[in-house]
Amino acid sequence: MDKSQIRVAIVDDDESVRKALKRLLRAANLNAETFASGQEFLAAVASSCPDCIVLDVHMPGMNGLDVQRRLIQESRRLPVVVITGHDEPQTRAQCLAAGATAYLRKPIDDQALLAAIYRATGVDP
Repeated sequence: MDKSQIRVAIVDDDESVRKALKRLLRAANLNAETFASGQEFLAAVASSCPDCIVLDVHMPGMNGLDVQRRLIQESRRLPVVVITGHDEPQTRAQCLAAGATAYLRKPIDDQALLAAIYRATGVDP
């Protein structure tokens, strides 16, 4: 797969984070779509499945770990890159045990995020 064909879903309740990450991914020639909540993302994933998800852990309502669990329950094995502003060892362990391919702390290092997405999707940068 060519990196310009990679479709990344950004799921974060913070609008400024969504906008910044979308700009970063587009500058890297990746396709990005944003979602303000886990519920909004899960409703959309039924009709359009991304190649990778950049998923915030701490969101109101359905948190990132809930989204991961729901994807597993629905047999959707999508690569997940978890992002968080609150790095807690237990949460990190739970996200990685649920299949996250990376766990990054905010503020996000642009190159680390891009590298995690490329690893998760098996694409050379």
